[in-house]
Amino acid sequence: GDWDFWSDWKDRRLWVTVLPIMAITFPAAVQAVLWWRYRIAFGATLCVLGLIFGEWVNRYFNFWGWTYFPINFVFPSQLIPGAIVLDVVLLVSNSMQLTAVVGGLGFGLLFYPGNWPMMAPLHLPVEYNGMMMTLADLSGYHYVRTGMPEYIRMVEKGTLRTFGKDVAP
Repeated sequence: GDWDFWSDWKDRRLWVTVLPIMAITFPAAVQAVLWWRYRIAFGATLCVLGLIFGEWVNRYFNFWGWTYFPINFVFPSQLIPGAIVLDVVLLVSNSMQLTAVVGGLGFGLLFYPGNWPMMAPLHLPVEYNGMMMTLADLSGYHYVRTGMPEYIRMVEKGTLRTFGKDVAP
């Protein structure tokens, strides 16, 4: 969804919790099928590599090719370190239950550190027209997306992003 498309929505709260939970479903399913049938232990990594390739093709042709959004504003999330850990836990333990608990935990916990090299420059603070914001937020103001009015898209108060009166913790 929007948390993975736009770098100004890749926040420190909801993106790091929602996306790994949703993103582990397909790699875990492919890993389980390839391990159960063929004893191939790199199903999650294979699935994630295919997903990342498809995402890069989508981001390049749809976002850069048609609308000229900068690629550093719409890059896909990095899932490869978590998928490698998921496959290594299955290979070492030979247990689906241990892989579900330990590998799934490793997949989720490695998500944010795996994406930090790409996200760190976009979290630098800048001052723009008397307001303090990050570079990602500044990009969001300059590259306004259709279908999302600016007054709904972002109201920044401290580090909590609010939509109207509700705070997203």
